[in-house]
Amino acid sequence: MRPCVADRHRGNRVLRASGPVGLGLLGMLGTASLPAGATEITGAGSSFGAPIYGAWGEGISHVTDIRLNYQTIGSGAGQNQVKARTVDFGASDAPMNAAQLAQNGLLQFPTVLGAIVLVVNLPGVETSHMHLTGDLLARLYAGDITQWNDPRIVAENPDMTLPAMPVAPVRRADGSGTTFVFTSYLSRVSPRWAAEEGRGTSIEWPAGEGARGNDGVAAAVRNTEGSIGYLEYAYAAGNHMPMVELRNRHGDLVTADPESFRLAVTTARWAQDATHSADVLDGEGAGAWPIMAATYVLVPMDRAMTAQGRAVRAFFDWSMQHGGDAALALGYVPLPDSISASIRELVNAR
Repeated sequence: MRPCVADRHRGNRVLRASGPVGLGLLGMLGTASLPAGATEITGAGSSFGAPIYGAWGEGISHVTDIRLNYQTIGSGAGQNQVKARTVDFGASDAPMNAAQLAQNGLLQFPTVLGAIVLVVNLPGVETSHMHLTGDLLARLYAGDITQWNDPRIVAENPDMTLPAMPVAPVRRADGSGTTFVFTSYLSRVSPRWAAEEGRGTSIEWPAGEGARGNDGVAAAVRNTEGSIGYLEYAYAAGNHMPMVELRNRHGDLVTADPESFRLAVTTARWAQDATHSADVLDGEGAGAWPIMAATYVLVPMDRAMTAQGRAVRAFFDWSMQHGGDAALALGYVPLPDSISASIRELVNAR
């Protein structure tokens, strides 16, 4: 898969970056100038969603006068900024509940579904074939397993020679929807993790090194032998990082790829309330990748009829109709047709 390429003009220079990390950096640069008559919309939040929003922003700029300035600052900060009305939309992988949405006057809807994957840096080991389970992941991040040649990991990888090297877990240091998804998964598969650590966009980690953003975690893993980190799939694939294979709830050993993601989405449970949220974790389907989630947009309802509000609605209406190929190219799973149609109706009704 080749990540999309984004351009930003700054003065007379063109800043070009390839892949998810580049998109995140470009989002922080903003837009210095706009073509005459263009409408700029500002969004902020999820690094999970940053690659696809960057691709959609690039795509819509060729057919409309809408220009997107997206800042990759993490889901927690994205929620805070949209609540404060300092951006035109927020983006978060941790959906707000119905009461929070009503209190803050926000409309929430999913945009794409994606996978969280585990990447490792172990010299001398063909890491793309390393096998782990949800329980082993919980023990690694709890600091219970501290060496890669621990008998419990060896038992899951009998054909590998694992090094006698300390485990160096890498996790997010910022408020993160990716962390919310990952810790929600650990809480679901490990009663001990659920009782002692729990889930959230930010938790008190018992072990490991923190890094900011998906791109920060990717960099930390690349630079640290013995490390393991959790990433949104587009960042791992875009950086050509080896990914762990996981056992799902059926005991299937599953590779992180578009087919296992699609199988997970076929059994998603969609909420029938104002959250419009999806539960895709630890899915029922055979062959399904177990750490899946939707990413969400939060739009202020009181700004719906402003120029920016109308442009935000047009942006996501266009993206629901024309953004599927870009999503697939980046390793996401587009929303099912019935869901994307309902999202378009929801957006256009405001």
